[in-house]
Amino acid sequence: MKNAVFVYSPEQLDYKFSESHPFNHKRLLLTMDLLRKIDSISDDDIVPARMATDEEIALAHDEKYIDIVKQAGHGLLTPAQCESYGIGTEDTPIFPNMHEASSLLVGGTLQAVDYVMQGKSRHALNLGGGLHHGFHGRASGFCIYNDSSVAIKYMQKKYNARVLYVDTDAHHGDGVQWTFYDDPNVCTLSIHETGRYLFPGTGNVTERGNGQGYGTSFNFPLDAFTEDESFLEVYEQAMREVFEFFKPDVVFTQNGADAHYFDPLTHLYGTMKIYQEIPKLAHKLAHEYCDGKWIAVGGGGYDIWRVVPRAWSLIWTEMNDLPLPTGPLPKEWLEKWQTEAPVPFIPTWEDPNPLYEAIPRKAEIEEKNAQMLTKALHIIRNERK
Repeated sequence: MKNAVFVYSPEQLDYKFSESHPFNHKRLLLTMDLLRKIDSISDDDIVPARMATDEEIALAHDEKYIDIVKQAGHGLLTPAQCESYGIGTEDTPIFPNMHEASSLLVGGTLQAVDYVMQGKSRHALNLGGGLHHGFHGRASGFCIYNDSSVAIKYMQKKYNARVLYVDTDAHHGDGVQWTFYDDPNVCTLSIHETGRYLFPGTGNVTERGNGQGYGTSFNFPLDAFTEDESFLEVYEQAMREVFEFFKPDVVFTQNGADAHYFDPLTHLYGTMKIYQEIPKLAHKLAHEYCDGKWIAVGGGGYDIWRVVPRAWSLIWTEMNDLPLPTGPLPKEWLEKWQTEAPVPFIPTWEDPNPLYEAIPRKAEIEEKNAQMLTKALHIIRNERK
């Protein structure tokens, strides 16, 4: 059994709305190249992504919607005809062969699932996935097909798995939550910036599931300007208590890298410290509760130069029990990509300290987050009494 596989194909970069769109999968190339420059990945580690079939995509998406995506990507529909399906909007514009590009991202996540669930690898990483806003019959928030929802349905159908989905993207993992809102065998845990200020506006602590699934949806909305210490306090407490409560067969993590101070679309004040700790605890708990079964995908992350490659590289090094990279980034990598980057790179694995001016509301924000954490976990804690 391999320790971990890295699912990647150059064609994953074909998921591209436009040159100016904030969702830019060049970050996959930057991350892959950074890992190669530090000798942490080899060709033997890489598994090519495959195309998901229409039948597989239909596990979580309406067949009519899939047909609309196909037609739109082949120039057969106008944006006005697609708008009710969430396509042709400013967020999710039409682009050529969008069904094929989206199917490859879904298939990459299914490839990761099969490697782990068939015992070929303990862990698997598909950074091209993590498109958590897609709905049953509608695109949303840069996401056409929701590879995470498809993959969880696939695990249920093929492997009869009890799945814990953990989402640390700064945007609430709404598409996945609503897909499994009444399913007692899937638990969703999302730590995100409060929807008071940020898309999609959902993810309140009161969203706890419905019917038989009540009590298997956990949301931890952080106040804007939340810093590392408060983020990690919520993350660690939430993870430990939800793992112990749900006792999953497999953990599936979505690793959006947009809670960083530099991210242009969010208002959290995280640094690289949170991206050192997020995969570390997921890895530890996967071995404690799931015999090591850990599938990870990418997600948000819109500073593709200074943040995403460093953050996502740490998932792979953690999966392989490699030492935490520290100190300077490889000179060759910095020189290769700096000519393309519109901002100066951070030349080290760690962020400068301080990275930003002190937050005057720090104590207030931390207190609000602590109160939110208690409220979000009260179902579990009451059950233990």
